[in-house]
Amino acid sequence: MLIRTANLSQLDEFDEIIDVRTPAEFAEDHIPGAINCPVLSNEERITVGTLYKQASPFEARKVGAALVANNIAQHLQTTFRDHPKSWQPLIYCWRGGQRSGAMSIILNQVGWRAHKLEGGYKTYRHDVLDKLSVLPSKLKLRVVCGPTGSGKSRLLGALAESGRQVLDLEVLAQHRGSVLGSWPDHAQPSQKLFDSQLLLRLQSFDLARPVYVEAESNKIGRIALPPSLVTAMHSSECLLLETGFEVRVAGLLEDYRHYLNFPEILVTHLQTLYRYHGAKLLEHWTALIHGGDYTTLVGELLTLHYDPGYLRATSLHFPHLNQALRIRIINLSKDELKQFAATLD
Repeated sequence: MLIRTANLSQLDEFDEIIDVRTPAEFAEDHIPGAINCPVLSNEERITVGTLYKQASPFEARKVGAALVANNIAQHLQTTFRDHPKSWQPLIYCWRGGQRSGAMSIILNQVGWRAHKLEGGYKTYRHDVLDKLSVLPSKLKLRVVCGPTGSGKSRLLGALAESGRQVLDLEVLAQHRGSVLGSWPDHAQPSQKLFDSQLLLRLQSFDLARPVYVEAESNKIGRIALPPSLVTAMHSSECLLLETGFEVRVAGLLEDYRHYLNFPEILVTHLQTLYRYHGAKLLEHWTALIHGGDYTTLVGELLTLHYDPGYLRATSLHFPHLNQALRIRIINLSKDELKQFAATLD
């Protein structure tokens, strides 16, 4: 039976996009909007792969075919049960091979106009990387700069609420971008999923209007930013937040208050600074934590670690910082930041 195929430019022509890879593959990354209807579970794929290597390709295909048929039957009886004859799904697997082919054949036999994505997820992934290498240079970026705690993320939130275009990379990466930046109860996405969500966000922007983004290094936690985006940020117009030291400390204590209930986690995370500051200073900071003196701790972390690093990085990477619009932040309240956001185009 001839299998109908489609390419990435035709994604919008289908009623549903079905990813038939395993749940683990789907969780790592998938085409935005796709649903997961695996033809092999995580464990079943391992079983078939082991048979392929240890027994023979024939034995693996025989076992795999039975598993695939059973799983497709389950989807027909549940997920696909109420779809009308006019339903047109697009199906993909890793490379557009046997898994998506099997699902496509059966759905077409039922009477639906199912298509298989040419090249599968692998082609989609290459397309994401290709577009991420080009699209950032077309954006009219305005980079929000300022030392740690100056309110950059809060200003982005105020800008978004006021209708400005905002690229919040830390939200996409689910990390604040520092050694203490892990989100409580949130793991970072995979690199591939981050890239997909980033591209989706970039494609939503009006290229004629400014896009506000916080100054970041080339990595946010374990997520790497596309080199093209980093280059575009470094060459773009800047805004510089000038926020009082005490205001910064108070804001950071609020933003990182989740550490107050888990001091030992904070002690552990600070150990990554050992190579910069040595055992004696780490012991001092540990004593401050155990004594509950977080105000002194945050002040010293800013003075001794974060601020010197910020000055080095910005002077090296942001050549337009000297011409930046300077914004004096008196406090980090939502009302204060909304007022500043309203003055920006």
